Amino acid sequence: MKRKTLINISKKTFINVSILLVGLLLFSIIMTFIVPKGDFGLLPDGSVNYLEYIPRSNQSGISLVKGLFAPVLVFFSSDGASLIALSLFLFFISAAFQVMNDTGGIRSIVDVVAHRFRERRTLLLVLVSLLFYCFGSFLGLFEEMLTMLPIVTSLCLSVGLDSFSGFLCCTIACGFGFAGAVTNPFTVLLASQIIGANPIENIWFRLLIFAVMFGVLMLFVFRHVRKIGKDPSSSPTYEHDLEIAASNLADGTKEEMENESRIRKTYCVFLLTALVLIIAVSLLPSVRGLAVVILASYFLIFGIIAGIIACGKPRKVLRSFLSGILGALPTLAFIAFAASVKFVFEKGGILPTIVHQINVMIDGHSLVTVALSIYLIVLVLEFFISSSTAKAILVMGLLAMVNTGLSRQMLVLLYTLGDGYTNVIFPTSPVLLISLSMIEVDYFKWMKRGLPLFIATFILVLSFIVLGIGAGY
Repeated sequence: MKRKTLINISKKTFINVSILLVGLLLFSIIMTFIVPKGDFGLLPDGSVNYLEYIPRSNQSGISLVKGLFAPVLVFFSSDGASLIALSLFLFFISAAFQVMNDTGGIRSIVDVVAHRFRERRTLLLVLVSLLFYCFGSFLGLFEEMLTMLPIVTSLCLSVGLDSFSGFLCCTIACGFGFAGAVTNPFTVLLASQIIGANPIENIWFRLLIFAVMFGVLMLFVFRHVRKIGKDPSSSPTYEHDLEIAASNLADGTKEEMENESRIRKTYCVFLLTALVLIIAVSLLPSVRGLAVVILASYFLIFGIIAGIIACGKPRKVLRSFLSGILGALPTLAFIAFAASVKFVFEKGGILPTIVHQINVMIDGHSLVTVALSIYLIVLVLEFFISSSTAKAILVMGLLAMVNTGLSRQMLVLLYTLGDGYTNVIFPTSPVLLISLSMIEVDYFKWMKRGLPLFIATFILVLSFIVLGIGAGY
């Protein structure tokens, strides 16, 4: 039986997600003709002054041609370099893990771990989820965790769970950690630096959120595990996992069995090096901005080298590498369309208008109302601007000059809460769409399945905001 590529987007999933993203693109084009236009001012050095708003009553909406071709033009915009880097990153990690799969590397490593935890699945779920939760909370990792999703889903399948469990323990856990951040450099530290807050002051409150939200996540994971334990067909990845199981019958060839020790050692070194590299580039400010480029280069070069060492067949490795890239190609459309919404809003001149409304909305209201308004504004911006760095500069730069009556620590917390959880909810999050494509779950199915988690999270976030204000945070 022909082996499936690790990213294998079904026609139905591709069509559903594409329709959703095209709809968002058309909506954003229409909004540029409805919302008043404006521009940000400029500082003496030529950089953008987000604190100055200049109305543009004579400016029309974005041209229809530019709007419809936004998925292409966005790659030539200021965000183009990061989008190209993200695309190459995805292609190369997909290809490297395809090689790892086809040479028996995934099976070899997963079998060892699965053997040790087969009777301790609860412990396995907690440890894996906590690991990725900490990656998001302390190191600010999210896109990079795409590299580990194939391993985690394979591990869950090997202990009798499903791919969806792996998705929850990897992508969703990391996204939740990103929101319940303690020292996330892209949200907590950057926002604190911009607004002049001490990120360590009153850190106990963020640690409380960290613990509570991890507990909520694990309740959702265990609820899912109990559900599929009673009825395996209730899993959103049931058919996908059956195909994986059928294709894996061809795994473990005689040649792979004979070289299993070498394969396992090769890929243990490969994965551990990748993990160390991910942590290193996240901790070093001088290279943090190049994290995706560095990791993409690593998986391109050493993904091929590790495959050749493991199986000794360069032609097989190159064919497998190309197969992985081809399997990931449809996700390029997801990335392009998801990024197009921000592009249209910028070119249509309405993004400055949206930001300008912050001052209007918070003027003269109670502290709780102001806090909730800021939180909702960040949510709106998150839908259109997925970059944490861009939003931090935009939002925190403005809030640093606005008399909100809230402490600087509370402003950082509001930004962090508004920026994080939406990464695993909004369809403009490329990482979410790509992760779902890896396990062949369409976006709407995920929204339906995750609705209890989203509702509980939203209620808790609002409670933490009110509690924080009451406690003088």
